[in-house]
Amino acid sequence: MKHPIIHPVLATGALGLLLVLPGLVSAEDYYVPTKGYRVEPAPTDPPLYVRNLSKTQFEQFRDVKWLDVGLDFRTRYEYRENDFRPQRNGTSEWRPDPDNLWLLRTRAYVGIKEILDPLRFAVEMEDARSYNGLYPKTDADVNEFEMIQGYGELYFANALGHNRPISIRAGRMHLELLDRRLIGNNEFRNTTNNFDGYRVRFGKKQNNWDLDTFALQPVERLKYELDQPDEDTWVYGAVLSLKQWSEFVTLQPYFLGRKTDGDPTNRVAANRKPSMDIYAPGFRAYGFFGGGFDFDADVNKQFGRFGSLSGTRESLRQHDALAYSLELGYSFDHDWKPRASVYYGYGTGDKNAGDNINQRFDAFYGFNQPWSRNDYFSWDNIIAPKARLEFTPYKDVRVDTAYNLYWQESETGGWNRAGLRDTTGRSGAFLGHEFDIRVRHKLNPYVDWSMSYARFTPGGFTESRALPVSQGGQGAYTSEPSNFFYFEVSLNAFGDGKPTYK
Repeated sequence: MKHPIIHPVLATGALGLLLVLPGLVSAEDYYVPTKGYRVEPAPTDPPLYVRNLSKTQFEQFRDVKWLDVGLDFRTRYEYRENDFRPQRNGTSEWRPDPDNLWLLRTRAYVGIKEILDPLRFAVEMEDARSYNGLYPKTDADVNEFEMIQGYGELYFANALGHNRPISIRAGRMHLELLDRRLIGNNEFRNTTNNFDGYRVRFGKKQNNWDLDTFALQPVERLKYELDQPDEDTWVYGAVLSLKQWSEFVTLQPYFLGRKTDGDPTNRVAANRKPSMDIYAPGFRAYGFFGGGFDFDADVNKQFGRFGSLSGTRESLRQHDALAYSLELGYSFDHDWKPRASVYYGYGTGDKNAGDNINQRFDAFYGFNQPWSRNDYFSWDNIIAPKARLEFTPYKDVRVDTAYNLYWQESETGGWNRAGLRDTTGRSGAFLGHEFDIRVRHKLNPYVDWSMSYARFTPGGFTESRALPVSQGGQGAYTSEPSNFFYFEVSLNAFGDGKPTYK
């Protein structure tokens, strides 16, 4: 049990209202990470590959505690056979040839803190490239020499009491919130989700409560040019984390919103966009009970207005969607530290594209790897039960494997990430099942590697839609199982001894 050191806090106005929660400040570290599979937010302040210069291998910089530095290089080889992602070279012809893709990513970070307090700065650059792929390059793989973070920050270390700061940040940044299913930087992908805007945080994750608020414009990744913010779209919200009882449960009520001012009549067809105004309140809780048991649950309800385009005509529909996620795990008392878990994920899909209500859940800017190692699914029109086993057979070696099943929540809603849909619903709901296995190894403080294999076997819906158009399908797809293998190596110049992937 925790025995915090308590300090009184004086607050007025809006801050006083915040402190009606657990209204006392503690120097104790209340933060406990979740054991949920790949849903623990990766550190972004600073990123995981970054070290304080005073703690690097360079003895001459032992007193330079005000500078954070990082340099990271990652390369990944991917083999994909019978890929279901819609990347068919701009034609309707299915290309069964295996794709052998090389992905390279270099990141560098410099952050200045404390010496100029309350003023702080950070800059992070990224260079992401791909080679040897069969399909057209996309901004998921390529974003050459780009600034992915560049912000200024006012950091008041004890503004709300001892060791409880207020942080006011403006500029370009990436962030991960909650269980990463709605806001994540997509660490596995070769490029990074990031935003321009403002972020104000009350407290920090080690405190018994903190409040994270933000108003951001998503950055549009341009493969070979400087990225630009989407000035028509704002993502905003707040996440309140209550950790007073974090040995047992962490509570996170939250609210997210996404608003787009549409441009349906833009002269450039590719720049036309529909309007959107979505409100998404939710609640997440995770924790531990009964010895070795753990849980992670999240529920989100969405409402508002959702636009669609037909040529230059825009129609606005009511948005009404729901999603929830529940994982239950058990860690065994064994030298291999095994953890077995079961999971159930649910996200609504649109029932009728021609009516006035859109039920497809909006996954915002979420991380899709918890759904599928193949990256085939996201938190929309999905029913996904899973069983997973994780264990550590040797020091610094981690293995996880799972069996996953996938259905459409709405038989007429479609599988968006594969571009498959049957508006009649006659093709059924079963998308298929997937087996995956992954091995991760920290070779030394400077090098870590991982490799994985996943096999997706199509279900009735997928096989039906893969039929030729003359037989009622969509053609240009395969009904054969999809195989995905990758091997990845990460090199960290400053040797923090921590894996740079999650």
